[in-house]
Amino acid sequence: MLTIHDLDVDGCNEIFDRAKSLKELLYRGEVHESLRGKTLGMLFDKSSTRTRLSFEAGIHQLGGTGIFLSRRDIQLGRGETVADTARIMSRYIDGMMIRTFEQGLIEEFAKYATIPVINGLTDLLHPCQVLSDLFTIIEKKGGYEGLKIAYIGDGNNMTNSWINAAARLPFHLALACPEGYDPDESILERGIRESKEGIELLRIPADAASGADVIYTDVWVSMGQEDEQEEREAAFREYQVDEKLVGCAKDDAIIMHCLPAHRGEEIAASVIDGPKSVIIDQAENRLHVQKAIMEILMVGGNRR
Repeated sequence: MLTIHDLDVDGCNEIFDRAKSLKELLYRGEVHESLRGKTLGMLFDKSSTRTRLSFEAGIHQLGGTGIFLSRRDIQLGRGETVADTARIMSRYIDGMMIRTFEQGLIEEFAKYATIPVINGLTDLLHPCQVLSDLFTIIEKKGGYEGLKIAYIGDGNNMTNSWINAAARLPFHLALACPEGYDPDESILERGIRESKEGIELLRIPADAASGADVIYTDVWVSMGQEDEQEEREAAFREYQVDEKLVGCAKDDAIIMHCLPAHRGEEIAASVIDGPKSVIIDQAENRLHVQKAIMEILMVGGNRR
């Protein structure tokens, strides 16, 4: 599960349906250990709150074991090749989640691994987050079909993953990014070509938010971009999701943010804590959706 673009509509809906069932089981207090005896390796090259907690708690709730690894803990950090690491790890564990910088590292690992590999985040993509967000939209809106989702801010890994989702699923995606901060060009071009409901790249946030069912934003300065703080703050000054921008959307619009949030920068604190916000719910849903992904990939053993 390296990118949402690898999935089709049925594949996405299978994840959402399973996540719903697993969430209901958990809320009823029923033990469901479908991954008993299974082990998930979790390689983190980037710090994490939600990704680590949701995967580690998720594999535990399913009866399995999660092993946290950093590059400092394994020989990959001392020059062992990705190919050798993937082949050896495939003999020890049943699945691998990787949160790293380069998309190429995950793709190379998956090429040589004989176990399922899950993209926990790269600088290019964050598929687990967007699948969780779509599951949240289904819960709050009854579905995603025909909705207008407005993304306001940086053309980063979140934007790229939303584009991949819009290329696969029937919703309209309106992006508002400052010039010079566009999403990946090849992903955008492919998304525009493949989307059934349309993807548009705009420069004025109010245009993207107009009539939207969902307003979504992310930080202006991602990990590793701290030296660009002042430059980015200037470029994004008019892109804050505040009460005025929210007023451009539908009356029943929901507000989303993948977290962590910089209150008072990309989003006003009053909006985060306001009645339209579903931000805490979407954070929780990382747990349920990633449990679904792990179960679908790892049940029955998938070593080749």
